[in-house]
Amino acid sequence: MGTASDTTNKATFVVTVQFGIHPDHYAEFMLEMVANAKASREHEPGCVVFDVCEDPARAGQVFLYEIYKDAPAFEQHKREAHYLEFDRKVTHWVQHKAVKILSLVDR
Repeated sequence: MGTASDTTNKATFVVTVQFGIHPDHYAEFMLEMVANAKASREHEPGCVVFDVCEDPARAGQVFLYEIYKDAPAFEQHKREAHYLEFDRKVTHWVQHKAVKILSLVDR
């Protein structure tokens, strides 16, 4: 059975993002999104998981599942050059975006 110290060492900060992407820019968006996720996983020590998912039944819908070691790691993610460049490129392709912040209970 885990102790309280076991729990404090685990990543518990979860971010989900639901995007609706303009159909004319979906392929471009996905190239940028996958590159952004890869850069986050490879260059951000606080990024534990960054999964990019698409809904095959709903064209243009993209879902992100991200886990960071803590809230400051996520805040750092939003200051990274690769994220800022991604955000600048895709802003006009996004029809809607919904972000949720969650706490991971069990992994």
